[in-house]
Amino acid sequence: MSELSLGVDFGTTNTVFALAGASGPAHLARFAAPQGELFAFRSCLSFQAPPERPSERSVAAGPWAIEAYAEDPAETRFIQSFKTFAASESFSETQVLGRRYRFEDLLSAFLLKMREYGRLEDLPQRLIVGRPVTFAGAAPNESLALQRYESAFRRMGFTDIRYAYEPVGAAFFFARELAQDATVLVGDFGGGTSDFSIIRFEREAGEIRSHPLGRSGVGVAGDAFDYRIIDNLVSPALGKGSSYDSFGKVLPIPNRYYSTFARWDQLALMSAGRDMREIRKLLRDAIEPEKFGRLVETLEENHGYQLYRSVSALKEALSAADSAEFRFEAGTISLARPVRRAEFEAWIAPDLARIGHAVDAALADAGLPPESIDRVFLTGGTSLVPAVRNIFHRRFPAERIETGAELESIASGLALIGREHDLGRWTMRAEA
Repeated sequence: MSELSLGVDFGTTNTVFALAGASGPAHLARFAAPQGELFAFRSCLSFQAPPERPSERSVAAGPWAIEAYAEDPAETRFIQSFKTFAASESFSETQVLGRRYRFEDLLSAFLLKMREYGRLEDLPQRLIVGRPVTFAGAAPNESLALQRYESAFRRMGFTDIRYAYEPVGAAFFFARELAQDATVLVGDFGGGTSDFSIIRFEREAGEIRSHPLGRSGVGVAGDAFDYRIIDNLVSPALGKGSSYDSFGKVLPIPNRYYSTFARWDQLALMSAGRDMREIRKLLRDAIEPEKFGRLVETLEENHGYQLYRSVSALKEALSAADSAEFRFEAGTISLARPVRRAEFEAWIAPDLARIGHAVDAALADAGLPPESIDRVFLTGGTSLVPAVRNIFHRRFPAERIETGAELESIASGLALIGREHDLGRWTMRAEA
């Protein structure tokens, strides 16, 4: 087998496979998807089954899941951003069409479908899986997350499974472009986490030697920004802040419904849980039934993916312009409103502060001042948000900051780590 190692960047939004041999660059696995060939595979699943034959379920992943959802949203269970609860002890399982799925079951189903679509039958046994510096969630259990990963990847037949920090993978990818010794800070901005590593790269006898210096991470990234948009822009139009009548008393509609609704990983599970039964009952007594009815319709008719696309389009537009129009249209719902970049930045200010603190924590862990960083490499879609870039421009000269390869750098770098002589220096194993 010519490939020595497989690098897997399992992301909250996208997943990428890369293969590396004993020399040369890594190459990306590609997929002949319905809308054309791609390498960044959307991290989502869909489940369908005829009501009269529930055992005849069909499972799809990535763009095929999106296509199945688009064809029949009312009868399709669509799950995205499920990486977010990898380290959550409170998430034990969810029910999908009468069957229980643990996190490792969802991840295994996703990975097996991804391998099937890519016709990736003959894979190397050495597997380097990316992991965040800090997993998402209020109290993430790192060892639990890695055990869940381990279970899912072993079902694919891998026996030599190692884990490396995602920004370290990006750093190995970036190091190919270095013409001289350099101390590099890499910022990886995913959907669920923002992670930072500082690495020293030096050339010795024609080879690049690397030395880890410091790292830090925070469970805040693109999905947190989406939460702010939904919470400030969408939820008020869906009844947030309104009330309902309870035996002659006017009471506020519980805000916890909207806190759950604004998170992609929770929204995917919400329509099948206890909250949904309570929400349906509240609709009868809502003081503003038109607004609250939009929440019910969004959940019952499975409009979550359309909402995701609307929020993503707004973020992308505000990265290029000072203002943009938000538009969410699905079923009978039609919401439109102009949004200024300054307004959006005010919404995400607490998240930006946490990201800034994490950058400073990485520098402190390395024992280095900002002046000692020769190059800064930013990767991941959220790195394109101007307010995020400003965090680095306030700390480093503009000529030292580079961005690019937002979707391929981590997986490719992980595959390249797989041919390091001292793998234990850069990787870890899941605890038994």
